[in-house]
Amino acid sequence: MGKVKGFMEYQRVLPTDREPLERINDWQEFHLEMAAGELQKQGARCMDCGTPYCHTGFMLSGMTSGCPIHNLIPEWNDYVYNGFWHEAYDRLIKTNNFPEFTGRVCPAPCEGSCVLGIIEPPVTIKNIECSIIEHAFAEGWVEPKKILNRTGKRIAVVGSGPAGLACADQLNKAGHSVTVFERDKRFGGLMMYGIPNMKLDKKFVVERRIDLMKQEGITFIESTEVGVDYPADKLLEEFDAVVLCTGASKPRNLTEEGRELPGIYFAMDFLRSSTKALLDESTLLLSAVGKNVVVIGGGDTGTDCVATSLRQGCKSVIQLEIMPKPPLDRQPDNPWPEWPKTFKVDYGQEEAALVQGDDPRKYSMMTKKFIADEKGLLKAVEVSRVEWVRDNGRFVPEPVAGTEQIIPAELVLLAMGFIGPEEHLLQQLQVVQDERSNIKATEKTYHTNRDRIFAAGDARRGQSLVVWAIHEGRSAARECDRFLMGGTCLP
Repeated sequence: MGKVKGFMEYQRVLPTDREPLERINDWQEFHLEMAAGELQKQGARCMDCGTPYCHTGFMLSGMTSGCPIHNLIPEWNDYVYNGFWHEAYDRLIKTNNFPEFTGRVCPAPCEGSCVLGIIEPPVTIKNIECSIIEHAFAEGWVEPKKILNRTGKRIAVVGSGPAGLACADQLNKAGHSVTVFERDKRFGGLMMYGIPNMKLDKKFVVERRIDLMKQEGITFIESTEVGVDYPADKLLEEFDAVVLCTGASKPRNLTEEGRELPGIYFAMDFLRSSTKALLDESTLLLSAVGKNVVVIGGGDTGTDCVATSLRQGCKSVIQLEIMPKPPLDRQPDNPWPEWPKTFKVDYGQEEAALVQGDDPRKYSMMTKKFIADEKGLLKAVEVSRVEWVRDNGRFVPEPVAGTEQIIPAELVLLAMGFIGPEEHLLQQLQVVQDERSNIKATEKTYHTNRDRIFAAGDARRGQSLVVWAIHEGRSAARECDRFLMGGTCLP
């Protein structure tokens, strides 16, 4: 695949981003397109490794290694290198329903397990993936497909995040009549409201795909929360099967002193407020304007909070991470093909560093309490450094005496991840949950304890990557189709 010795001739090159001090003044996507000639060189770096790990997609040491949807990466890299863009597109969509999503927001575990990455910087897989699908849209190759034969089976998909959309797309291809229920005004789940527009454009990217799915015959019902606006018991009366793709939207909380103070919010509420105000041209309910902002938690959500706060015009922004600063290079206990736990600078940190003069992240920091002013409003956060010590075989954070400090803050955003799905619908449907509060359904059948009810995505798996959500949606669709028809042709 690629060019023989291409990885020796060409260096890894990433697309140029818009200048940080320019892009923080708007909400447009910050990545710029790479020229076709340069993309071909990057495809040439795919080194024809005997056993490619990039599309394996399995968990290794608790981390994702390779692509969970098993993208045929070496094949479409080779097609791009040779200029066969339509063939590259055909191979790409064979495994991935939404490459325009993954090519923008996936952290690219495929690159982390790239064989070339053992000795050189890995192939720029994510960028090539995004370029293929955008080239296909520009050429008019992405068209709604007519479903010629319908089975007469009706299926309800609850939730329109990546798992729900992938499930609906696959079931529709199998000839079933699919209805997607979404409680929000717009479809896309966290891709619509949880990821900022500068990272994933809502109208150009997300709604473009939703419109295609509508043209292919999928019914979308907005502003309808099943179990509240639509009785849960009607699902099994009106549909032959139900797939629950409600996500894991219960955020992890803090219980430290002062948590109840005004000015402390969950990160997703802040990001949702920002996107809704942008799309609806409405009043911003949670604003960082003129405030000292403290983001508690690393990861992509924390980065998005940093970048959003800057665009709203915050006074300052600091991001607290309880984990130590990662090393610059792989360590012996983090070998290939594990996900490389190395230091990275994402777009939000790059922007904050240029605006404020330094990386906003403070590592090995623990929140001790929140401090109020004389009016009872949040004015600061008390933190301390921590050391990670072994306790009964497990590493736990231990505060370091004498390292306490006060950080001014009128807005605190909790970006510490999620702990499971909301439970009211599950209780109404009498769906059993596992010990982690996720919907109990095996990875083999995706069938819950209730007849004709399936589950997929973060609601079943727990908080994870967009590629795992798509994998789950595709897999649940296959098993739902098998259940209804006695067999399946879905991959």
